Amino acid sequence: MDQTLNIIGGGMAGSEAAWQAANAGLQVVIHEMRPKVETFAHRTGNLGEMVCSNSFRSDDHEQNAVGLLHWEMLQAGGLIMQTAYKHRLPAGGALAVDRDPFAESVTAALASHPNITISYDEITTLPNDGTWIIATGPLTSGTLAEAIQQETGAESLAFFDAIAPIVYQESINMDVAWLQSRYDKGETEEERTAYLNCPMTKEQYESFIDALLAAEKTEFKDGETAGYFDGCLPIEVMAERGRETLRFGPMKPVGLTNANDPENKPYAVVQLRRDNALGTLYNIVGFQTKMKYGAQKSVFKQIPGLENAEFARLGGIHRNTFINSPTLLDDQMRLRTRPNLRFAGQITGVEGYVESAAMGLLAGRLAVAEITGKTLPAVPHTTAMGALVTHITGGAEAKTFQPMNVNFGLFPPVDGVKNGRRNRKDRYKAYTDRAKADWKAWLDQAV
Repeated sequence: MDQTLNIIGGGMAGSEAAWQAANAGLQVVIHEMRPKVETFAHRTGNLGEMVCSNSFRSDDHEQNAVGLLHWEMLQAGGLIMQTAYKHRLPAGGALAVDRDPFAESVTAALASHPNITISYDEITTLPNDGTWIIATGPLTSGTLAEAIQQETGAESLAFFDAIAPIVYQESINMDVAWLQSRYDKGETEEERTAYLNCPMTKEQYESFIDALLAAEKTEFKDGETAGYFDGCLPIEVMAERGRETLRFGPMKPVGLTNANDPENKPYAVVQLRRDNALGTLYNIVGFQTKMKYGAQKSVFKQIPGLENAEFARLGGIHRNTFINSPTLLDDQMRLRTRPNLRFAGQITGVEGYVESAAMGLLAGRLAVAEITGKTLPAVPHTTAMGALVTHITGGAEAKTFQPMNVNFGLFPPVDGVKNGRRNRKDRYKAYTDRAKADWKAWLDQAV
């Protein structure tokens, strides 16, 4: 059997799959269409480029499912997580990274690996021969998406993903804004001051909501309907659900004290998170948007402290495609009708950088086992990795399948632990303790 693994897509999933397979001794070819073929969201041809956010979310591996997934990937020698910690930025309890050095490091690691070849070409058809992983992510090229659609015989599922704007730090009015992580979370002073906060009075908030609702938005093409992933809703869509929605979402004022006016509690707060190590760029947290560029500048400059804001990048919206994995994939992540093709990453219906990379890690290891003729034990569904792959390959209801972040709701219950809300901390700790033991045991068997 040919010992070469071909991977389409050099994003989080494709990069991680390549790393796992190459380290196991396989020859790997990564097929990446960028920079020859551009996408709406990417700016470079780097592998592992981050486009929506610079955060891998919570790094708490005892009380948070995504933090547990961080831990599991590190235990498996994951490139994406190792590189993320190398380029970590202060972000309270979250794992945020300096996105450009991060992608440059991922690219350098893969390009210098003796078992990896990077081919900058666009794959437009589904290959008939060889072993392939399709990890093209949410921005799969139109021609390849059509080929997938023809093969599966079903209309491609899709939703629309929005990107938050990035502001130059020097243009933020620090007489109004202040540095503080929510609840002063973090072990160091740098972590406790990882966010910039812009306060709003009730009158300012109401005026902001009015402007947001009235702003000119991006129109969809004929026949397109917006099916947004709830974890990445445009702020104007949230505002349309109720005037207080944002104040109980990304603009919640809890856990913060205005250093410039400590006696007055803000009615709402806009937070900005550091986007690079120099601290020269900040992204507006939770402010994904489909407003047109001119409207964005007008509306966002109504935020106190951002009245003179200069934008390194404005927000945007793009089509985000994924397949109905519970129907189309087997438990090895292979396309049932074409078992030489595996799918990995966000195109499978997982949501988030970490989840995408995790499915790439698993797909890479499954491909190694298949090519080398080894039998790999099933990943325990008690682990974060196993809970995710179980969900997308049969655990989810196919008729209502939508992108999903990892969460403890995907895990089987822990015996002897009450499910009452008061015992949530103990319950989550029980989930993570069990997962860590089972993941270590699986890795020992999978060697």
